[in-house]
Amino acid sequence: MMASLRKVVIVVAIANLAYFGVEFTVAAATGSVSLFADSIDFLEDASVNILIAYALRWSATGRARLGMALAGILLIPGLATLWTAWGKLVAPVPPAPLPLSLTGLGALAINVACAFMLAGFRGHSGSLTRAAYLSARNDTVASLAIIATGLVTAHTHSAWPDLLVGIGIAAMNLDAAREVWRAARTEHRAAA
Repeated sequence: MMASLRKVVIVVAIANLAYFGVEFTVAAATGSVSLFADSIDFLEDASVNILIAYALRWSATGRARLGMALAGILLIPGLATLWTAWGKLVAPVPPAPLPLSLTGLGALAINVACAFMLAGFRGHSGSLTRAAYLSARNDTVASLAIIATGLVTAHTHSAWPDLLVGIGIAAMNLDAAREVWRAARTEHRAAA
């Protein structure tokens, strides 16, 4: 079981790292807050899955401690998004809608595939696999929101939909961090 999980998290890490490059490039070209938030989230997901691949053989206490650290890592995309959102508030220029929606569609495909790969393992290795699964699940919701943002932006020519979805992605990351922290603290108490 551990060998299968390790292979899955490595595949998920590679997929997330590859799409980070795609999404970050489009975010930089279009000035999209939501794509920036999601691209940073792809990088964070790649990092989380790489850490999980190495930590699967650790003791329960070690994995619980890493779970608490991963909760902190999950906060990073939210903070980066808030910084980017502040810049968008100062100069509210809407992103190009078509690249926004198309990039969101690609992200959706990656996230759905990763969520399905991880779904069978979400109950194993406690907070670590829970962190990976929650990230993939949340990212699927974020991708759908980005696609919708592109459609709404095409009709409204407003920067607000992109800004609000970016902040929403940050809020989902904060909630996932809270869930992972709780699970890791519970595991740590049980192991101690």
